[in-house]
Amino acid sequence: MRMQRTTTGIPPWSMAVVAMLLIQVSNALSVGVIEQVGPAGTAWLRMCFGAVFLWIVARPALGTIRLRDVPNLIVLGAATGGMTTLFLAAVERIPLGTAVAIEFLGPLTVAAVASRHRRALVWPVLALFGVVLLTEPWRGSIDIVGVGFALAAAVCWAMYNVFTQRVGDRFSGISGLALTIPIGAVLTLPWGVPQVVHGAFSWWVLAMAAGIALITPVVSFGLEMLALRRMTHSAFGTLLAIEPAFGLVAGLLLLSQSPTFLQGVGIAVVVVAGVAAQWGGARDHPPSVGVDRLGVTG
Repeated sequence: MRMQRTTTGIPPWSMAVVAMLLIQVSNALSVGVIEQVGPAGTAWLRMCFGAVFLWIVARPALGTIRLRDVPNLIVLGAATGGMTTLFLAAVERIPLGTAVAIEFLGPLTVAAVASRHRRALVWPVLALFGVVLLTEPWRGSIDIVGVGFALAAAVCWAMYNVFTQRVGDRFSGISGLALTIPIGAVLTLPWGVPQVVHGAFSWWVLAMAAGIALITPVVSFGLEMLALRRMTHSAFGTLLAIEPAFGLVAGLLLLSQSPTFLQGVGIAVVVVAGVAAQWGGARDHPPSVGVDRLGVTG
C-alpha cells in the first residue's frame, strides 16, 4: 500500500517526462543493436525481453480479462510493436531528433482532436511550429524512406496513446503492459526473426537488447501508462512535445548528432508548449481499479 500512495502522489506529468527521457535514451542505445540485427530484429528482441520481465514483475491474472477487453489489448499490442519497429527503421536512416519530431505528429493530432477547449489548440500549434524547425524540411536532404517510416510510426504512436489510456483504465498498474507487450512480440515476429537470424548476431547483442528492454518498454511504458490514467489525451499528447528535444539531446550526447541553430530554437519552442500543456492536465475523475500484485495503481 505504501507504493500505491507514493505513486498516486507523484504528479502525472513528471512520470510522463521521465518516461520520455528513458525512451530516447533506449532509442539511442538501440542504434548499435540495429547495426547488427536490423531495426525489426532489434524491436522484436526488445519486445520479447520486455514481455519476460513484465511477466516476472507483474504476473497478470489472465482470469480478469473480459471478452470486451480483447480488442483493446490486441490493438495496443499491435500499436506498440508497430511503433517500435517503424521508429527504429526510421532511426536507421535519419537522425534521432528528426525521427522523433516527425513521429510526434501522431500524438499531436490526438491532442488537437481530443481537446474540448479551443484555447488548448494554441499549444499543439506552437508545438507544430517547433517540430517544423526541428525537421528543417527546406534543406531537402532528408531520407524520404526514413521520413515515411517515421510518419507510419506517428500513426502507431497516436493509436498507442489512445489505447494505453483505455487499457490503463481497465487494468491496474503495469499489468496491462504485461498483457500487451507479448502481443507486440508475437506480431513483430515475422519481421524480427529473419533479421536476427540473418544478421551479425552475437551474445553481446542479446545482453544489450535485454538491458534496453528494461528501460523500454518495462520502465518507460509503465510510467506512461500510469501517467495516462490521470491525464487527458490533450494534455498528455501536447506534453509529449518535449520528446523531440530529448531525442535531439540523446542524439547529441550518445550518437554525436549535432543540432543546428534552428533546431535549437525548435527545442525551446516545443519545451515551452510541453510545459504549458501540463497545466490542468490531471483527469477530472481517474477510474478506480484494483491494485495489482505490485501494489501499484495509477
